[in-house]
Amino acid sequence: MKDLRIIYMGTPEFAVPSLEILIENKFNVVAVITAPDKPKGRGQKVATSPVKDCAVAHNIPVLQPTNLKDPAFIEELKSYDANLQIVVAFRMLPEMVWDMPEIGTFNLHASLLPQYRGAAPINWAIMNGEKETGVSTFFLQHEIDTGKIIFQEKEVIKEDDTVGDLYGRLMTLGSKLVLKTVQAIQEEDYPQIDQDENQELKSAPKIFRETCEINWSKSTEEVYNHIRGLSPYPAAWTEILDKNLKLYIIEKLELNEKLKSLAPGQYDTDNKNYLHFRTADGAIDVKELQLQGKRRMTIDEFLRGNQL
Repeated sequence: MKDLRIIYMGTPEFAVPSLEILIENKFNVVAVITAPDKPKGRGQKVATSPVKDCAVAHNIPVLQPTNLKDPAFIEELKSYDANLQIVVAFRMLPEMVWDMPEIGTFNLHASLLPQYRGAAPINWAIMNGEKETGVSTFFLQHEIDTGKIIFQEKEVIKEDDTVGDLYGRLMTLGSKLVLKTVQAIQEEDYPQIDQDENQELKSAPKIFRETCEINWSKSTEEVYNHIRGLSPYPAAWTEILDKNLKLYIIEKLELNEKLKSLAPGQYDTDNKNYLHFRTADGAIDVKELQLQGKRRMTIDEFLRGNQL
């Protein structure tokens, strides 16, 4: 059985359960690396990362380098003499960092690799209408998200899942997979499987504002997937009253006579209870939304204050 000294790297909420499950199972996490503190929100109050908060609560040393190639940081990292590094929702590592430990560095990725390599795998799986995704642990190597796979677990994508729903389930599933992976490495009995490149690969690039704009000329199914794949964050948007309108909760709608007369992107409302947007072959019924400069609200709340 291998005696493990673990460095854990992560920043957002998604990375917290994986760190907690290692601590609960008495693994020796010798240090945590996370993003530097930064000002946040309207008051620009300095905020710490969820992973830092977790590490501090468990008295684990925290490193917050701005430059991962900084010689002082590299020396400090070496001083912990870790033989395994784990990465969950962190930034790209230089080779001098991921290649440092004797066993290597493994990453938790929220897709069934090699599908959906990239920064936003949960969003793109829903946006593309997938019925299944999952989580993978794999060893880091030069090309991003291409290393040898250790373990994978599948997760069904439900018809009405938003990215928020799926994110929560994959966060929990992923933490269990990280534990399984570390236990197997400790026992020195784990697979290392080459990723199958002989298939059509879908990618998961970073999402920008223009990615989020709704194209009403697409089918109802495509628009529906696009909106729920970006809800609640960063949120799909369209324009109304010359303002940006974010859509969060929606339903698919059959065409009635009134909607049939509209062009894609045009809308119908009674200014009380409903707002329907025309798509290429149907319509979208908006349930929760947020107008630029306002808070998120239900459709009836919105229509009480905004006559269209």
